[in-house]
Amino acid sequence: MRFFEDIEIGQRRDIGTYIFTAESIKTFAAKFDPQRFHLDEEEGKNSLFGGLAASGWHVGSACMSLLVADGQRLAREAASHGEEVAVWGPSPGFRDLRWIRPVLAGDTVAYVSEVIDKRSSASRPGWGILTARTTGTNQRGEEVYSITASAFVPMRKGA
Repeated sequence: MRFFEDIEIGQRRDIGTYIFTAESIKTFAAKFDPQRFHLDEEEGKNSLFGGLAASGWHVGSACMSLLVADGQRLAREAASHGEEVAVWGPSPGFRDLRWIRPVLAGDTVAYVSEVIDKRSSASRPGWGILTARTTGTNQRGEEVYSITASAFVPMRKGA
C-alpha cells in the first residue's frame, strides 16, 4: 500500500473480479438478506429482476473482499522490493452507494477503483484522507454497482 504523497487523483486500480454463482447468492442471502428473489430461482424469475439476483450487500461485500485482498497483494509486493509499506487507517465513511442493475446468477463483476479526491486531515496530523469511486461492471460492460468511499492514508514521516 502506498503513502498519501504517492497517490494521484485520477489513479485507477483494477481490484479483481467475482463470479456470482447461484450457490454463493443463496448462501449469502440465507445468512444476511433472506428475501425470496435471492433464495429461489423461480421467485427470482418472477420478480422485477427476472432471475436469481444477488443481494446488493453481497455485491458490495465481494467488492470489499477483493479490495482487501488486492491491498494485501500490493503490500507483499512492496515489501518484497524492500519498500516501506504504508498501513492505512479505517474509513470515515462512504456515500452514493448505488446498485444500478441486478447482478444475476452467472454474472461476473469486475471492480475498479479511481481516486477522485485527496486532502490532509485537519484533525489527525500525519494522515491524509483519500476518496475513491469504486465501480463494478458485469461481463456485458454494464455498470452494476458504485460507491464513493474515503480512507485515512498515512503520510510519510517528516513530510
